[in-house]
Amino acid sequence: MGIELSRRDFLRTTAAGAAGLAMSGVLGGAVSAEETETTPLAPSFPGRARFTGVPAVRSIKEDLVYLGVSDQRTALFENVYPIPRGVTYNSYLLLDEKTVLFDTVDRSVTGQFIENLVAALDGRDLDYLLVQHMEPDHCAGIPEVLSRYPNAKVLCSHLAMAMIQQFFDFDASKYGEIIENGDSLETGKHVLNFVAAPMVHWPEVMMTYDSTDKTLFSADAFGSFGALDGNLFADEVNFETDWLPDARRYYCNIVGKYGPQVQSVLGAAGGLEIETICPLHGPIWRENLGWLIDKYDKWSSYTPEEDAVAVFYGSIYGGTENAAGVLASRLSQDGIRNVQVYDVSRTHVSELIAESFRCSHLVFCSITYNMGIFTPMKNFLNDLAAHNLQKRKVSYVENGTWSPASGKLMQEIVESLPGMTEIGRIITLRSTTNTESIEKLFALADEIAADLTGGTAEETEAEDTASAVTWRCTVCGFIYEGDPLPDDYKCPICGVGPDKFEKVE
Repeated sequence: MGIELSRRDFLRTTAAGAAGLAMSGVLGGAVSAEETETTPLAPSFPGRARFTGVPAVRSIKEDLVYLGVSDQRTALFENVYPIPRGVTYNSYLLLDEKTVLFDTVDRSVTGQFIENLVAALDGRDLDYLLVQHMEPDHCAGIPEVLSRYPNAKVLCSHLAMAMIQQFFDFDASKYGEIIENGDSLETGKHVLNFVAAPMVHWPEVMMTYDSTDKTLFSADAFGSFGALDGNLFADEVNFETDWLPDARRYYCNIVGKYGPQVQSVLGAAGGLEIETICPLHGPIWRENLGWLIDKYDKWSSYTPEEDAVAVFYGSIYGGTENAAGVLASRLSQDGIRNVQVYDVSRTHVSELIAESFRCSHLVFCSITYNMGIFTPMKNFLNDLAAHNLQKRKVSYVENGTWSPASGKLMQEIVESLPGMTEIGRIITLRSTTNTESIEKLFALADEIAADLTGGTAEETEAEDTASAVTWRCTVCGFIYEGDPLPDDYKCPICGVGPDKFEKVE
């Protein structure tokens, strides 16, 4: 015979049963002291301490361990920048007479990180937690580290000390001490030297140079988007092909505004003998450091990375898009091979910013929208201004069915940036291209090509042949383009003469 209970009867029955259990001391009732002392604790479960499982630790040097974690799940870095290849949060542990942890990780991967740290310490205590950067993707693990290793002393800049108390509810000054630019720490055989790096890209940033192993712990400098697919070092991957676009996009969008500050740090680092660079994102560098530093030198000095043309267009019904295509096609016919065309409505602005840092010549093509600049183009140009872009050759194409106005308005934004040089006059379209406007687009393309080549077709071909010859510094890996290598040439990175260069065949 079936029994049917209403929802109210079920709740009454359950409540009565719970009350009975509580009265008997089985559930939620009072338990005597004698019972507490004699009742055994619940058995601990053997096996792994956390769900994530086996620690992922890798040795960098004899006593330097990598504890970082790759994140393949997050879609937007800082909730802004798409990271389809993921990102790494790097952390390092020095196992000298004193143990030193260099930064923690983002809270999304703290579980795996703590397992890595515990495994790497292998029963040893943690002596120092060095906080180089207080952005949450590198400091989120601080409370858990200190709760597990309460004897660890926190070392950080005075600004970082204040920020710790802004992010976390404890007095950081009770756990450690402030370090200043030029201070050093002996950990046994290693000597750690601290180098202030304000605004690269936060004001509290401190880099660390290990003079024993000639290793630079560079905080967010020399980092990159992209998760590590097993390969930890930059020389284990095809960095120039597979990683450079993400490294460029990372620098230009995250650090790009602070070029002068980066130049200052590069100047300070120029006096150090560096064999390894350990950044907080991306792979570790132990070869061709000159190549990497040269990229940073160009980006931070706003020097175009390449002689190239980027054509950016904002279009609704295709007229402006067609004009951008006509211009790019003419550039190709003029012998310019390094040309890219971007729809600002479809391409994420972080990609547009990175390309603007890469290319020497920029062309902005926009419809007139509500008597102004097309919104995606306007947002892009304002973002360029926010990132302090400089020293580019620029051109403009405007479109408007009844009252074209976008050209002058784009010009006003770009002219506010230092070192911008305009090539040609603003070209105006009326809805779509016609014979007259195409001729103007051809003429503009010819002007841009002439500025790029700087001479006749024969002269340009000879220059291309000479620049195809490269020389590599055998000391630091810096690449010199051109032939011959001057007799009095000195490597801008390590200062050696031409006798230390080898020709790259």
